Amino acid sequence: MQPQPTTTAPGANPVQRSRKSISQHIVEIVSDSGEGAQKAGQSFGAICAKMGNGVWTVEIIPSDIQPPPRTKESTSGIRIRIGSGVITNAGDEADIVIAFNEIAPYSRIEQDAYQPGTKILLESMWATHDDEEVRENYTRAITDFKKLGFDVYEVPMQEECLKLVPDARRGKNMWVLGLLCQLYNRDIEIAADQIRHTFRKKTQNVIDVNLQLLQGGFDWAGQHLDFLYDLPPTLGGIDQVVMNGNEALSLGIIASGIEVCSMYPITPATSTSHHLAECFERAGGLVHQAEDEIAAIGFAIGSSYSGKPAVTITSGPGLALKTEFIGLAVMAEMPLVIINVQRGGPSTGMPTKIEQSDLLAVLYGQPGDTPKIVLAPSTIEECFQFVILARQIAEAFRTPVFILTDSNLATGVQPFARPKPRKEWFAPPVDQSPWPQGLNPYEWDSSNGISKRPIPGQRGGEFTVTGLNHNKEGKVSYLPEVNQRSSTMRSRKLAAFAKTLKPPQVYGEDHGDLLIVGWGSTRGAIEEAVDRARAEGIAVSSVHLRFMSPFEPDLAKLFKNFKKVITAEINYSDPVDDEFIAPEHRRYAQLAWVLRARTLVDIGCFSNVHGQPMRPNSILNAIRSITQPQNA
Repeated sequence: MQPQPTTTAPGANPVQRSRKSISQHIVEIVSDSGEGAQKAGQSFGAICAKMGNGVWTVEIIPSDIQPPPRTKESTSGIRIRIGSGVITNAGDEADIVIAFNEIAPYSRIEQDAYQPGTKILLESMWATHDDEEVRENYTRAITDFKKLGFDVYEVPMQEECLKLVPDARRGKNMWVLGLLCQLYNRDIEIAADQIRHTFRKKTQNVIDVNLQLLQGGFDWAGQHLDFLYDLPPTLGGIDQVVMNGNEALSLGIIASGIEVCSMYPITPATSTSHHLAECFERAGGLVHQAEDEIAAIGFAIGSSYSGKPAVTITSGPGLALKTEFIGLAVMAEMPLVIINVQRGGPSTGMPTKIEQSDLLAVLYGQPGDTPKIVLAPSTIEECFQFVILARQIAEAFRTPVFILTDSNLATGVQPFARPKPRKEWFAPPVDQSPWPQGLNPYEWDSSNGISKRPIPGQRGGEFTVTGLNHNKEGKVSYLPEVNQRSSTMRSRKLAAFAKTLKPPQVYGEDHGDLLIVGWGSTRGAIEEAVDRARAEGIAVSSVHLRFMSPFEPDLAKLFKNFKKVITAEINYSDPVDDEFIAPEHRRYAQLAWVLRARTLVDIGCFSNVHGQPMRPNSILNAIRSITQPQNA
């Protein structure tokens, strides 16, 4: 039965129930800030993952802390993409939208988040509001939505919730969760267990009320909606965990044997420390909230100096403040893990929006020559794994190691196979054996630039730590040959580490008309676009880089197998067809800049700074325009 838009009044007769089998869908819940849309969406995503479906979520967060309600600027919410198989990105236009008011969808429409045929389930309370202007806005919005080709369903959310709670604003999100569970044939018992977990720190009365709201939304949808779906799972039988990227980072910190996390709160990195604070102490760790970003990295360096592995976590503005101490860690050769959860810039930029903004800052943001190793996870699972890897590299090579994530990974929820802890993940015990007689604290091995690190307390291992240039004894030296050699040895670490890397795996054929190079959270969207393009007969492949410094080997050789190479990134580049832009001074996207210099290949770029995850369709259109310019 094809669903038809309808206005459903309370008490209407139940509609005939039928379910359409689907392979994937995109749902958005949009509301004013503070109405719990994100909690409902996160819970729905977790329920789907527990049932064996693929999931990816993206939070929709307003830029202001307390924006005026019922304005486009106050739109808050979440996008949930669910599928029978693995889901790797947020997708394109939404199929279902649940809107707590008629204003919230407008901002998403301006961002091309919906398409003709998108179903909008709209809170109907505004149709009878006391304010005439509100009633007129509501009526006008329904007309606008229908003109744009959306199917509008008015839903009495407030009225139904008031049957169960005195304040519908504090329960509507769980009622909507119940509606979604009915809509997509979710197991109501799994949903109930999710609510018990979500409200586990609340009283039993709070849990019971939310369970009633869940059941209320579930029952109402079954009685009144004339479109229902079935989303068969294909991932059942796999022991999985479900979390967002910041949670994965925090668990990776624990699993890696890092013992100290020192940070200053900053969006979108802060929740990592919140997750750690709940459990780190039980694992023998310490979360230190410093008075500012500078103190945070100073504390972390001090911890590493003492032999306790440490991490500091930040975002773009905090990275800028940590610049001097990063240089100290490089010069003093202190192992340190630095996690940068990127956001839009420059300055304070767009704290709640998505951007891959800090690659150049991380690579080149310190004065002088400051080589460091930089990793960029591309999935939630890699956020977990890469912290373990980063700690091991930092300790082995006696150097800072960066992990670059972004707010797409930070708030995105995805299931992945439950990690099985291994002993080799953890940091070894602090070495307090006597220091070898005659061995210098910077006795660089010429083959790899590495020297043995003295730990305070080791008898005979006392040495001076300085940010000034120093010789192998750790003493300040301005001699030309000393400065040259110490700089060479710090750089040699990168060369030695690079020799341990393997060429990146190509997604698709290893030759063709076009190669797309990506990094970080764009991987899923790029690979989905490549699949669609290849289905159209376009000879396109992609490669995703996880090591940004040093790069994986043989990139120049790989690039020469393709007629054209471009990067796909969420940071700024000048439009190639801009009348003000000449080829010799065009600004490229950040990875493109670096790859052009490193490989001497004429690499182009496709990028934007929309503050949103990159969509498969936008990448597909770029592929078409490059490989089939006559159709552009």
